[in-house]
Parts: sequence; structure tokens; C-alpha cells
Amino acid sequence: MKDSITSFIEKYFLHFNALTLSEAAKAYKHHIKNDGKMMITLAGAMSTAELGKILAEMIRKDKVHIISCTGANLEEDITNLIAHSHYKKISNYRDLTPNEEKNFLKKGFNRVTDTCIPEDKSFKFLQKHILNIWKRAKEKSERYFPHEYIYQLLLENILEPYYDINSKDSWVLAAAKKNLPMVVPGWEDSTIGNIFASYCMKKLFSPILVKNGIEYMIYLAKWYQKESVKNKIGFFQIGGGISGDFPICVVPMLSQDIGWIPTPYWAYFCQISDSTTSYGSYSGAIPNEKITWGKLDKDTPKFIIESDATIVAPLIFAYILDM
Repeated sequence: MKDSITSFIEKYFLHFNALTLSEAAKAYKHHIKNDGKMMITLAGAMSTAELGKILAEMIRKDKVHIISCTGANLEEDITNLIAHSHYKKISNYRDLTPNEEKNFLKKGFNRVTDTCIPEDKSFKFLQKHILNIWKRAKEKSERYFPHEYIYQLLLENILEPYYDINSKDSWVLAAAKKNLPMVVPGWEDSTIGNIFASYCMKKLFSPILVKNGIEYMIYLAKWYQKESVKNKIGFFQIGGGISGDFPICVVPMLSQDIGWIPTPYWAYFCQISDSTTSYGSYSGAIPNEKITWGKLDKDTPKFIIESDATIVAPLIFAYILDM
């Protein structure tokens, strides 16, 4: 069968979640073709799932204009870049016993579903190099956002001798090369964020060296004010959690708390979710609920695809890229 992914989706994805996927992909494409801009939010372990293989191409082809991600996704794309061959794939991860899990820890492996990340080759190695970037900022009395420190590390080619995969498969490297706007809410709960906190407790640094979440919200608000005057802004959410919860609130914040009228609503919304719509789960809330919070309008194109993001996101991105 020689059909492209795009034609395959149009031919066979005709009902239920498959149809929603197809419609969401077409609407994303339409949004971009009509001079819209798109935010992508990354939750879960998308970087360890190697979403960078296609997300990087989306960034290079200007199909993504701003990213919100967890601190884990920011750093794990880089650890995958420098240590991938040292990762351990665990195909039977559902059958592991507590003793087997403990043995992974003793051997220096941190498990993310079916993948074990070697701490010494990844986080500890990254720690050594990011420490020098932080020290330099301290000496110059400068302060940056978490992603800006990572951008410096990449753009100065400090890690390039250690690349362990094709560098085109790193979405953070692609973002750095374009100086793509980014917000990383809750960065302090990531491994590198924990390490920075430990340095602060040891009095090596002051917390002020890294710009914080409130500053990220202000940065995002100013970006939205500037860009939404010229372009409609869409919201493509992969998973749930803070990477999506944080940035979507910028619209009601601008309209209700700043009084910036009229604040354009998010002009497109799609979420890939495996969260159950019950028990007050915001991650599992249907898009219409967001109308009541002033985030989406009643006519905003809205999609929720209840499936595995590691399957759905590459398909949608391939469709958008005409693959």
C-alpha cells in the first residue's frame, strides 16, 4: 500500500475517536493556513517517548509557534539526545515486581513506563554542564527562565560532542535554533529543578537566579497580547496537568483580571487525553466546560481525542506535514 499517512487517515479514520482525530488534524491545518498560530502543550513523558522525532519537524516547518511543557519534558528530550544508547527498554514493564523495580534503582536506572533512563549518563551528566551555565549567570548578575538556560547550553554547542542520536530528532534543539517562545510551569518539580533547589539550600545560588512561574505567566500574557492582535491563537494539548492548565488560563486572566478588552479567546482547541471524565478531573473535563471559565468561545472548534498520545500525536502531526 503506497498511500500517504494523510490519505490513509482520510480514507479509514471515519468514526468515533478516529474521526475526531481526522477532524482535529484538518482543523489544525486550516488554522495554520489561515495565518493562525498554535501553542502545543506537552505533558506526561512525551520526550522519553521520542515525540521529538516528529515534533522537531513541526517546529522547523513553522507549524508550532509556542510550547508549554513540564520540566521533565524539557530535560528528558536533552537526556535522550545525549544518552539514548544507554537507555534500557523494558517490554514487560507491566509484570515487574517491587524487587525488580528496586534493583533498577540500585543500578542507577529511573523507569518511565517501558524505558529506563540511566541517571549517571543523563541527569548527572546534564547537571555538570548546566551548573556551569548557572555559575556564569550568577557571576554576571543575570537571570533567565529554565528553558533559556537550556537554550544557551545547546546553542553554544557544549553538548554537541556527546549527541547520541540524530540531532534532528530533538525538539528542544529545534526550538532553541528558532528561539521558540516557551513556558515551563512547575519546573522546580523536575530533576534539574530539584538539583537547582538543592544548590540553593547549600547556599551556592539564590532562587532568584531562575525566573519563576509568575514571571512565566507575565511573559506568556505579553506574548498573547502581542500575537493575538495579528493572529488567531490555537491550543493543542497533549495530555493533562500543569503544562495545559497553566497556559490556557492566560485568556481569562487578561480579560477578567487585567481588563484587556476584548481579549480574543483561544481560536482552536484540541486535547489528546486518557483521563476519565469524572470526579472533578480538570484533565478529563470536556472542552465545553472551558467556555464557562472564559477560555473558549461557544463557536471555537473543539476536539477531545480519548486515546494514547504516543499514537495520536504523530498521526496528527504527519497529517499536518502532508506526510
